[in-house]
Amino acid sequence: MTETNTTSKTTEGKRPGRGRGPSTGGRSEGGRQGGRRGGRDRRPEDGEGKEYDQKILDLARVTRVTAGGKRMRFRAAVVIGDRKGTVGLGLAKGADVAIAVDKATRQAKKNIFQIPLFDQTIPHAIREKYGSAIVLLKPAPKGTGLKSGGAVRVLLELGGVPNAVSKIFGSTNKITVAKATMEALRKLQSAGRHQKEKK
Repeated sequence: MTETNTTSKTTEGKRPGRGRGPSTGGRSEGGRQGGRRGGRDRRPEDGEGKEYDQKILDLARVTRVTAGGKRMRFRAAVVIGDRKGTVGLGLAKGADVAIAVDKATRQAKKNIFQIPLFDQTIPHAIREKYGSAIVLLKPAPKGTGLKSGGAVRVLLELGGVPNAVSKIFGSTNKITVAKATMEALRKLQSAGRHQKEKK
């Protein structure tokens, strides 16, 4: 709409006097260039999510009681990953499901990080506690697959960890377990660094 209006104004501006043509034309070119620059800036943002697989980990309706009454919203937990060692988790609330999922996806992109992998598994065992949930992750040989379930499996699958064993202690709440798993994956060290620290 903006480009169409600018073009029509430029055309009308040229008709009254030829002397004003060059200056009006200059404005037109400037306006067009500005519009094109804006378009170029938007394109990368539109395609950012295309390289990641996405999965809704949890979707819940939450109610907040205020002085004016009950306010109903939706909470979404979204996991994204490229299945090549990159994973991210996002949590957000919105007035409807679509808004909550979109916000959570954008949040997941901000929280994305690389998982250090060694021989198609994690480099070492790690135990992490978040809230009342404890997650234990162990490396596994090739061909084992993922011996895990729930939120842990989703994160490992989208993160591109083909072989691993996990166990959950305490709370089995999806979001709490997911956060514990994310903390564990963040704290994983590369295989070389882990071997040096063991010595």
